[in-house]
Amino acid sequence: MKKVVFAAILSLFTITANAQLVVLNEDGRDSAYVESIVNRSQKIVDGLQLDDKKTARNVRNIIANRYFLLNDIHSKYDKNQQAERDAELYKHHFELVSSLSLYLTDEQIDAVKDGMTFGRLKRDYQATQDMIPTLTDFEKQQILIWLKEAREYAMDAADSKGKHFWFDKYRGRTNNWLSARGYDLKKERDNWMKRIEDAKKK
Repeated sequence: MKKVVFAAILSLFTITANAQLVVLNEDGRDSAYVESIVNRSQKIVDGLQLDDKKTARNVRNIIANRYFLLNDIHSKYDKNQQAERDAELYKHHFELVSSLSLYLTDEQIDAVKDGMTFGRLKRDYQATQDMIPTLTDFEKQQILIWLKEAREYAMDAADSKGKHFWFDKYRGRTNNWLSARGYDLKKERDNWMKRIEDAKKK
């Protein structure tokens, strides 16, 4: 019985120790590519201002490994295999948040998502509010919901063009919805530009 308990404790310690070190999946990859991805991931981690160096390194490796995985998936399928590609992307979609949740708060995980999608969510959300100051709380909430949905898709895109595509697509959906609710978007945009120009003159 004691041997069984000791083996269980030893196994637990081994799992815990392994969980504390996230290995960079760099084997078999071009060194210049690995360096580029690590640097990109490090910039995101730097924005989190983590105090613990081990945590920062693990988070950086999680993000870098995510980029490696996305590249592997997108490289595997051609244009005629989008359904298969999307199925594999969905299969792995939630792994990033699950891994990051061991080290980061929800707010910090959101910051990682923003870092991986060029901060489009915050910029687009703020721009929409600046353009239409009369948005109701309900309308703001719905716009934010769609932007978060766009961000989830953008995180799995193959490149920057693909990431921007998803935000642009959801911006079109938002604009159509606002137009249907009675907003004259051309007028709202023109007035917004005028407010910007007037502010520059002050």
